[in-house]
Amino acid sequence: MRAAGGAMTVPTRRMILLWLWGGPSQLDTFDLKPSAPLDYRGPYLPISTNIPGIEICELLPKLARCADKFSIIRSLHHQTNDHGIGGTVGLTSSQTGGISLGGLAVPGTLQPTHGAIVSRIRGHHPDLPTFVSIGGRLHQGHRPIAGEGGGSLGSLYDPFRLDYDPEEGVKIPVLDLLEGLSSDTLGGRKQLLGEIDAIARTLDSSRSIDRLDQFYQQAFSLLMSKSARRFFDVDEEPAIIRDQYGRFRFGQCCLMARRLVEAGVPFVQVNWSSHVEPIEDAGDGGWDTHDRNYPQLQDRHAWMLDQSLTALLTDLESRGLLESTIVLAVGEFGRTPKINEKAGRDHWEHCYSALVAGGGLRCGQVIGASDALGQFPVTRPVSPGDLAMTLYGQLGIGTTQLTQVGLTPPGNVIEELV
Repeated sequence: MRAAGGAMTVPTRRMILLWLWGGPSQLDTFDLKPSAPLDYRGPYLPISTNIPGIEICELLPKLARCADKFSIIRSLHHQTNDHGIGGTVGLTSSQTGGISLGGLAVPGTLQPTHGAIVSRIRGHHPDLPTFVSIGGRLHQGHRPIAGEGGGSLGSLYDPFRLDYDPEEGVKIPVLDLLEGLSSDTLGGRKQLLGEIDAIARTLDSSRSIDRLDQFYQQAFSLLMSKSARRFFDVDEEPAIIRDQYGRFRFGQCCLMARRLVEAGVPFVQVNWSSHVEPIEDAGDGGWDTHDRNYPQLQDRHAWMLDQSLTALLTDLESRGLLESTIVLAVGEFGRTPKINEKAGRDHWEHCYSALVAGGGLRCGQVIGASDALGQFPVTRPVSPGDLAMTLYGQLGIGTTQLTQVGLTPPGNVIEELV
């Protein structure tokens, strides 16, 4: 698309990242190997999709019927099988600053996460956050991971956090007013803050002070404006829409993500869980299926992902939003092709899958291929940085925009997708 002066313009697009924390098994979702030995292929069969020649797991029938709306990447890879460092790679395209399960930090400066980059380049919005993360802070064991926030760009580009509880509804931790705190007293605090800021401006006229002022203005707007807070409230949706997404946490978080991008939020991240571990291992339902892989997939993970992701894609399309909204579903790595002695799969960073949709991307195709056992890419290897650079481009963020804020392009564009 060209503007009147002949320069290229990029449509204003938004992005939803569905972060499948713990690492889904590629061989049991989007890259089945029915001809492999039984201890590799597992019990599930591939089924045809509505795109001839593309097959996915039989546990994902709804997604199979809308494969024309997405593309599958089957050749993602990187260099670590540690959840903490792998999570940093997946969210920032770099290992630097990542922290392992044992607490060891990778040397170098922690890079900003995808949403922080979009927030920094897109700029401040007076009424709504520019980067929202739905779900708790990401952990492996009891250790939070690095890479969820602003990194080298600073904490002002950390996400605005929301969550959803099936019993309590939408949870907005930063907006929970203390007992006795009203909008009147908030107004008084705002006046006091203005006086403090006026003094600060005489001491420091840097851009960071301006950004901090915008940050406070937005916080007060969200605290005091019912019209702003309503964008988070899925209770306003018709019951039939809520049922389509699923009345469980991930489903309602996906619905909240749709409401946010429809309201104008540029980047929304939905965390499948806050811990990598399954519920049975004192987690909250992550994809880290070292054992009981198949009961967990069949009883919980697969049908939930199938229902919620399909609902999100079809709902965005019905509202005319899919063309302007990128949807990415991916974890920090995949699972070992060979099934272990506990009927589970362990960590595998050498080859795994992702699903991408919308945002002007070329859909209804498969990018890359793994070998006969699903162990390594044999065609079109793709890094998390390549995927990030491709999606940044669709959001109007190229090499020039990245270097202007002190960032290095993380990879090369996947030309087949654009």
